[in-house]
This record gives sequence, C-alpha cells and structure tokens, in this order.
Amino acid sequence: MTVERLTTGQVLLLVLLALDTVVLAIVELFFLPLRIGVVPVPVTVLVGAVTTPWLVATTGKLVRPGLSWVPLAVWVVVVFGFGLLGPGGDVVLIQDWRALVLLGASALPGALALGGGLGQAAGRKPGRG
Repeated sequence: MTVERLTTGQVLLLVLLALDTVVLAIVELFFLPLRIGVVPVPVTVLVGAVTTPWLVATTGKLVRPGLSWVPLAVWVVVVFGFGLLGPGGDVVLIQDWRALVLLGASALPGALALGGGLGQAAGRKPGRG
C-alpha cells in the first residue's frame, strides 16, 4: 500500500475549504436566533443543510475522498467549541429546538455525503468488485 502525498494545490484547497467551513459555521450560529417579530426564523438551518454536505462532497472531489471528513469535523468543532465557549465566555449556541434542528439538518446530511463519497471511492479502487 502506497501513501500518496498531497500536492501544494490540494493542501491549499483543503485549507480554503476548512476556512470556508469555519466562516459558515460561525454565521450559522450568529443568525440562528433570528426572529421576525415574535416568530423564530432559523434560516441558517437551510444554509447549513446545503453547505455542509456540499463542502464534504467538494473536498472529496477536489482534494481526496479520504479527506472529505475534514469539513464535517471542522464544522462540528466550531459549532460546539465556539457555540458553547464563545467570545468572552458567552454561549452562542442557543438552548432550544433551533440548535437541535441546526445540528441535525447540517451534520446528518454532511455525514451521509461523507459515507456516500467514501463508499464510491472504495468501489473505484483497483481490485474491487
């Protein structure tokens, strides 16, 4: 089994996708409590549901399928780390149903994209099937 090294371009893409994940996770946290009048409008749940699996799939296509877990792991670490230990010790992750919906709508599709991408990459390996 040989271990292929990442090219400089792949490393830069991986760092760029990870930074994009950090920015999106923070924006999703900050705008999660958004309300119009008294009605909660967690529009960032939709943003997370679209962008998290897209970042996972894009990392698998542009960098390497074996590294497609990086955006999902970064997203989870930022949401929990920044959300629970936010700036100045503030809790940014609100303590109600919207936080659960954000976690489920972002992490679950991201995990499904990760599993699907890894499964397809394993099926394409020489000597399989």
